[in-house]
Amino acid sequence: MDELFSIGELARRTGWTVKAIRFYSDRGLVPPTDRSPAGYRRYDLAAVARLELIRSLRELGLDLGTIRRVLDREIALSDVATAHAEALGVQIQTLRLRRAILMVAAERGSTPEELNLMHRLARLSETERQQLLDDFLASTFGPDPVFAGIRQTLTAELPDNPSAEQVEAWIELAELSQSADFRTVVRSMAAEYSAAMSRPGTLRERAAGLQQAAVDPRWNRYVELLAVVNGWEPPALSHAG
Repeated sequence: MDELFSIGELARRTGWTVKAIRFYSDRGLVPPTDRSPAGYRRYDLAAVARLELIRSLRELGLDLGTIRRVLDREIALSDVATAHAEALGVQIQTLRLRRAILMVAAERGSTPEELNLMHRLARLSETERQQLLDDFLASTFGPDPVFAGIRQTLTAELPDNPSAEQVEAWIELAELSQSADFRTVVRSMAAEYSAAMSRPGTLRERAAGLQQAAVDPRWNRYVELLAVVNGWEPPALSHAG
């Protein structure tokens, strides 16, 4: 018969506390092999292996329900590991971005208001970051189909591992997009843009009309920041004359 251990001996062998082993034992994750004549729990070497696996899975952040399914072979450990690795990858990217944003805040000597905004930006998920700029573009250019392609080219997408310059550019871009005054300027520019596109004339004449619409220096700045965030070549900018 295999060697059996009391719960105290199992604790000494594995480095777990008696209380922790009892917790997992009571929940059926490490059931006792049998009980002594006095009713005390006794465990075999399989319990040692189960406790070691539980320790590893808990340190990886898996919940008890998932651990139980792994131990009961209801799901493959490889599937759990793959899914968890993917989730951790997303968390790591989010934490890197948050760290970069907070470092920018520290370097800029931000005011409390700016720091609050940057803290909010740091906590946004990738989807929420995208939604923030999508909302800006939708509220300024509207549903006019003439802007469908333009809206797509004005979307900023931070890479998985952005540089400090890209993070700082994205923050400034987000700040610009939240400015009510800037939104008003872009709406006006979009209206002029649409009107220019509907006028008769050559392509060059239309292009000249579009260029005249983009006279606010903040729009030029938006386009510059967009290029930095997306890793594009610096744009050819329009200038008020």
